[in-house]
Amino acid sequence: MHDRGPIRTTCAYCGVGCGITAEVADGASREVSVAGDPRHPANAGRLCSKGTHLGETVGLEGRLLHPRIAGKRVSWDRASAEVAERMRACIAEHGPESVAFYVSGQLLTEDYYAANKLMKGFVGSGNIDTNSRLCMASAVAAYNRAFGEDVVPCSYEDLDAADLILLVGSNTAWCHPVVWQRIEKTRARRGTKIVVIDPRRTETAEQADLHVPIAPDGDIALFNALLARMHAQGLVDAAYMTAHVEVAPDFWDDLACDPGVDPEIFDQLCALVAAHPRMVTLFSQGANQSVCGTDKGNAIINLHLGWAVSTGSARAPSASRASPMRWAGARWAALPTRWPAISAFPRRNAARRRPSGMRLSCVRGRGSRRWTCFGPCTMAG
Repeated sequence: MHDRGPIRTTCAYCGVGCGITAEVADGASREVSVAGDPRHPANAGRLCSKGTHLGETVGLEGRLLHPRIAGKRVSWDRASAEVAERMRACIAEHGPESVAFYVSGQLLTEDYYAANKLMKGFVGSGNIDTNSRLCMASAVAAYNRAFGEDVVPCSYEDLDAADLILLVGSNTAWCHPVVWQRIEKTRARRGTKIVVIDPRRTETAEQADLHVPIAPDGDIALFNALLARMHAQGLVDAAYMTAHVEVAPDFWDDLACDPGVDPEIFDQLCALVAAHPRMVTLFSQGANQSVCGTDKGNAIINLHLGWAVSTGSARAPSASRASPMRWAGARWAALPTRWPAISAFPRRNAARRRPSGMRLSCVRGRGSRRWTCFGPCTMAG
């Protein structure tokens, strides 16, 4: 392997999806040296402390180097034949729904595709899931509600052009250091303002221009109140919404609410949003992992759909899950209800297997690019 030179791959630690180059040393130790990939668009060669020391986690100690059956080493051909035969026997007796795959959120795109092609295309079952669901199920549902598919309208490049960045439920400086470095560079270059919305005063909040200390699960009320304030000030792009967004007739009637934070802090937030239309919102696990995580996502998306923006690239929100490691799972079908490229996978028991608490509302008009405002979103009980 090492004769080919450095291998370009992806760091599997967090969702940023940093590119790395890994090289295996000669000798029995097979030590791996890791460096940032300067050609990768996610990190341009930068690595955080975890990625820098990634090679130290690669070792042969405790690693299963050969397949075993009943504790005895066997060949790969024998092991593959054994697995295949047991799957065939199970399917023959109980049907394709008797087989299931549980795969990792750290798989690469090609791995996701191959595993899903085997399960859905060959076995004929949608029984495949990934540990990414814990992180991303609510965000997936929110994007499906708003846009008709799980698609994030922004990219990392939008951070470079933003005048205001909202970080919601994310201690970015600690959890996604490479993204934070990119935000800091943008701030130094163009004076970008940073707002952190988080119950905790994290290291990221310490370095922000404004910290909005909401109560736990206070995100929905805050974003509803913020959109209502923008609407009251005449800052909602009515022409855009008429042309591209489906809005319920009574959407605006009950949107205004108590933002749940100090009025002075809320006024500062409103002033920053009003003054900086080139705005990107990044929301992470503090928003996603909640019984009302889907409503939080839609409250954030609603703000960007309604907010009058002169540049289309900054109109809709970006999410920290929009990364190769996490989004590839959804894009290439690591969900029981999807084929690759987001298309729906039909299954008899889809309703029964849908995770409780997720509101997977269908959105009309995908072909016409009409999006939907949901709300006013309410807190889940």
